[in-house]
Amino acid sequence: MAANRDTLWIYVVGALLLLVTVAVYTQYFQPEWKDYQAGFHDLIEEKLGTQKAAQAPAGLQQVWARQLDRVDRCTTCHTGTDWAGLDSAPEPYRAHPREILAHHPIAEYGCTSCHGGQGYATDMVRAHATTLEHWDEPLLGKELGQAYLIGNREALMEINCNLCHRFDRTTAGMDYINRGKELVAAKGCRACHTINGRGGVIGPDLTYVGDKSPEQYDYSRMSGVPSVFGWHLAHFKDPKSMSQTTVMPNFGFDSRDAQSLAMLVMSWRHANLPVRYLPGAQLADRPTPEELAKEHEMMTGPGAFFVQKTCFICHSVSTLGIESAANIGPDLADAVADVPRRFGIPLESFLANPTGTMSVVLSTQIRLTPEEKQTVIEKLKIAYQKKQEQQTKSPQAVPKT
Repeated sequence: MAANRDTLWIYVVGALLLLVTVAVYTQYFQPEWKDYQAGFHDLIEEKLGTQKAAQAPAGLQQVWARQLDRVDRCTTCHTGTDWAGLDSAPEPYRAHPREILAHHPIAEYGCTSCHGGQGYATDMVRAHATTLEHWDEPLLGKELGQAYLIGNREALMEINCNLCHRFDRTTAGMDYINRGKELVAAKGCRACHTINGRGGVIGPDLTYVGDKSPEQYDYSRMSGVPSVFGWHLAHFKDPKSMSQTTVMPNFGFDSRDAQSLAMLVMSWRHANLPVRYLPGAQLADRPTPEELAKEHEMMTGPGAFFVQKTCFICHSVSTLGIESAANIGPDLADAVADVPRRFGIPLESFLANPTGTMSVVLSTQIRLTPEEKQTVIEKLKIAYQKKQEQQTKSPQAVPKT
């Protein structure tokens, strides 16, 4: 009886091994990409005729972008990429937009340098790599765009586009990245952060922040699926929600602006690119003459003290030429009158014994010596006098409160 039972188990195990062997060999001899190529052949035959279908690619297709040292096999399945007449074909057979390929030929750029994904792979799950662990370059397409609730589902691809277009002021077709660059300038991010060799040191250097690996982020305060993009998105919407000790102000960014900035900082990565891949190649982040003039005025003019002590991050001193990008505090040009109005004590007394938010700031972030406090008082009196003179010359002007 026992012998019969053992024999039965041998047959069962043998049958299972046979099934596994058949499955392995079937997958080997009839891989997923062969089905796609057969479907493409049928599509071409239906649309363009038998003679044209005979020209359809067969077997593994591979592109080697030599100057980028990148090998991609994406066209093994995306067989219609450079075929005319397939602009509205279903994926993976749809032709690539011609205007983009005219400036980014596949032979020179490959596919994954722009789209992301795993170029060596020959099945969809591994090629798109959106669910693979330990792979930091998933396909930047509709699937991820939908997961992150981005209006333009394909906009995430702009992250890779900006590797080459980093120093462009604006780039056609990159609406999110263009908006991010606009916000960096408008909000004065360089007041605290060094970007491309220029800026402050209060916050971390952001020049290559995109190189940080996912393991370097703290997701403990983050809801939802942890990801680098999600972390940046939450951080830009509410900095303190992700880092309680940050001094970064909450700019009140909406979802679109937060997404734009998240894409921008994720694009700031080291990229060893040949010069010919850098359009217009201006290999530096060059400020405009207007930006240079304003920076020079703020750093050398009568209000330079407030730049040196970083007061300008939160406060403007308008009559001394200091403009804060954040403007989360009142204009200090009014401080001589504003402090007594708000706190019931003179400016001198407030600086000697500050209250509220300023008690924290002046005890931890901006520590002033008695001599520096006196300098503050003298300069703010000059700023207030200038404000009074301006209002005298412009009777219609309404003082800020």
